[in-house]
Amino acid sequence: MRFRYLGNSGLKISEITYGNWLTHGSQVENDIATQCVRAALDHGISTFDTADVYANTKAESVLGEALKGERRESLEIFTKVYWPTGPGGKNDTGLSRKHIMESINGSLTRLQTDYVDLYQAHRFDTETPLEETMTAFADIVRQGKALYIGVSEWTAEQIRAGHALAKELNIQLISSQPQYSMLWRVIEGEVVPTSEELGISQIVWSPIAQGVLTGKYVPGQAPPQGSRAADDKGGADMIKRFMNDDVLTRVQALKPVADEAGLTMAQLAVAWVLQNRNVAAALVGASRPEQVGENVKASGVTLEPELMARIDEVLGDVVQRDPALTAANAPKGRVA
Repeated sequence: MRFRYLGNSGLKISEITYGNWLTHGSQVENDIATQCVRAALDHGISTFDTADVYANTKAESVLGEALKGERRESLEIFTKVYWPTGPGGKNDTGLSRKHIMESINGSLTRLQTDYVDLYQAHRFDTETPLEETMTAFADIVRQGKALYIGVSEWTAEQIRAGHALAKELNIQLISSQPQYSMLWRVIEGEVVPTSEELGISQIVWSPIAQGVLTGKYVPGQAPPQGSRAADDKGGADMIKRFMNDDVLTRVQALKPVADEAGLTMAQLAVAWVLQNRNVAAALVGASRPEQVGENVKASGVTLEPELMARIDEVLGDVVQRDPALTAANAPKGRVA
């Protein structure tokens, strides 16, 4: 396993980071989820990412139980706040001081830890003053409940404003967590250049495009049973933007490229995002322990420029690059 610095901080994280979105506490039984976490540890992954909203707080509980007994100083544990949790009351969502302060305490209890290494704003809150949000984050850092601050799916303009306030408050905003893959490159135009300027790294989610880049979805055929595209608990909705014959046909044409690199298609996809120097880590999940072992083989892989160019040629115009899609896919108001 290789490790990279997160932003311009001194914190090192594993470039393959284990994330438990859409699995722990919902799609995967707790004993299997624990086996996946143990497999991650066995393969050298030290960084674990979750959020209070995943399975309505259950994912944090599963992760906390799975990591119990590990040396805390050897782990980097990340979580997030924004989306509705609990019964979804009027203050159970957003980035108000009330919700942030209550959420960090709940997360720490469920994760069975005194602090998280990174506390992230899961989305931008258009209805709360940014000053209120960043002051609450600063107080959490000063209380020792979080070491660093990050954001997720913020636009370049929002990142710049948040970073400026963090600097005024003398705390470190060091990360951005956007969707990024061979098929979804919307951060390259604005978010990445802004982040490089400000000393912020990307921790990217969905590097395998929620399974599409494994090649298991074949154009003209129904998705395999048990796959995310066949899941009616939320997985199918998230993956549907890629589930068209044009995209799936192009993805099938990547197999010879992966074979030439000596990688599976999933490993190629994870290695591809790690070629971006602004990416500190690729978030990968698993529904089976053996998937973890396969994904970590992407760590340390260098893809030659000629191979990267071939990937671009194969995928062509199915790649999404419009920077405006970050804002377009964000909540327009606080979700109740």
